[in-house]
Amino acid sequence: MTDTSKTPIQFAYWVPNVSGGLVVSKIEQRTSWDIDYNRKLAQIAEANGFEYALSQIRFTAGYGAEFQHEPVAFTHALLAATTKLKVIAAILPGPWNPAVAAKQLATIDQLTGGRVAVNIVSGWFKGEFTAIGEHWLEHDERYRRSEEFIRALKGIWTTDNFSFRGDFYRFTDYTLRPKPLQQPHPEIFQGGSSRAARDMAARVSDWYFTNGNNVEGIRAQIEDLRAKAAAEGRTVKVGVNAFIIARDTEEEARAVLDDIIAQADPEAVNAFGDAAKQAGRASPEGEGNWAKSTFEDLVQYNDGFKTNLIGTPKQIAERIVELKAAGVDLVLSAFLHFQEEIEYFGQNVLPLVRALEDVRTPETV
Repeated sequence: MTDTSKTPIQFAYWVPNVSGGLVVSKIEQRTSWDIDYNRKLAQIAEANGFEYALSQIRFTAGYGAEFQHEPVAFTHALLAATTKLKVIAAILPGPWNPAVAAKQLATIDQLTGGRVAVNIVSGWFKGEFTAIGEHWLEHDERYRRSEEFIRALKGIWTTDNFSFRGDFYRFTDYTLRPKPLQQPHPEIFQGGSSRAARDMAARVSDWYFTNGNNVEGIRAQIEDLRAKAAAEGRTVKVGVNAFIIARDTEEEARAVLDDIIAQADPEAVNAFGDAAKQAGRASPEGEGNWAKSTFEDLVQYNDGFKTNLIGTPKQIAERIVELKAAGVDLVLSAFLHFQEEIEYFGQNVLPLVRALEDVRTPETV
């Protein structure tokens, strides 16, 4: 396995291009889904040490998300407002065809100096597929379709006269020009905690996102994933979801978490939980995302409280370095008040992380 201990851990944030914030709670969230807020947020994140942002994909209202901006267009707008930040556009196989996605993203990559990436979302929300007339596949079939989608993207982006014969997608002698600037192609992310998700990541993805979890749980997932990837002659980087509550004292941070949960919207949380757990439990082993999440976990969409980046800057920095030691390459973060909290994180937490990395990085392996 490649040693990555000397590579600094990276940071991404969830783009709030969907209304309602990142917790299903009636607590105040000084966060907005509009473009002016998000342009400024991207600039703040870029100035405060964040390397990536991840736009969200939703087609229909629900679970507090009444309004949703389309992620590919929104991604391009954020890239146009920044100079270094890489923005990951979420794409859902089914509504998107890989030829259209490949062409959209290649153009954006050309226009923004090679800063776009893609997150392939296999789908968890059956009601959304039904609403827009898309066929809802069984759990492992969704991942099989996503794998074909990624293979098609890679083929279109890296070869001329591309031909492919799959169960879901077919191409005959297709050449895309211009191709993306990034070589060999824009980075490909995917999520999921199921066996099918990890196996797909091992075979075809550059990055694997997992829901929030404790260090032991994350380490077990990463060891499993990387063993499978090594058997394929590949390496895969790992990002973990975390809802970050950084305050001057641990008491303040814990009080914020208590308030978020106390003001949770039970109807919205339970509705989300029913849909999400159906998707997780539908995996043959019953271990997909959200399969074992509690009500409190589900108040944050991606089990972000479980990662426990809640406390003082020092506590959070130490826990981030522990995640790195477990194999995490990137923390995908969410916040209650995005602009001010990303700035606080960049000024108060990130310098401590970098200092701890220097101290804990061995000179020899």
